[in-house]
Amino acid sequence: DISHAGANVGKQLKNVKINTYHMSLFAYLLEQMRSIPDGNGTLLDHVMLLYGAGMGDGSIHSPHALPVVLAGGGCGQLSGGRHLQCATDTPMMNLGLSLLDKVGVELPRLGDSTGRLTGL
Repeated sequence: DISHAGANVGKQLKNVKINTYHMSLFAYLLEQMRSIPDGNGTLLDHVMLLYGAGMGDGSIHSPHALPVVLAGGGCGQLSGGRHLQCATDTPMMNLGLSLLDKVGVELPRLGDSTGRLTGL
């Protein structure tokens, strides 16, 4: 009910509060992983964590403008500190397909993917 707030400002504010709390938990996880030594770096350097939502607007079940965070170094496969914006209507599975490439799993397609993301 809260994530489908529509124009209800009270529900929208509650949704912001819930999402802010969830992001604080994600940030805590990242900090913990950054503090754990692992080989020639930290645990965070050696993972790829994807956090986000499958709906850009839950009120209309929109799969566009998805809020997604990709964290970790992926053993040198990812560089951080960037904001990437994909073209409108880019399928989420283009990201999934691109991440699989980075871990050595090469598939021609994944779900509704239409290609790979560039600049990842």
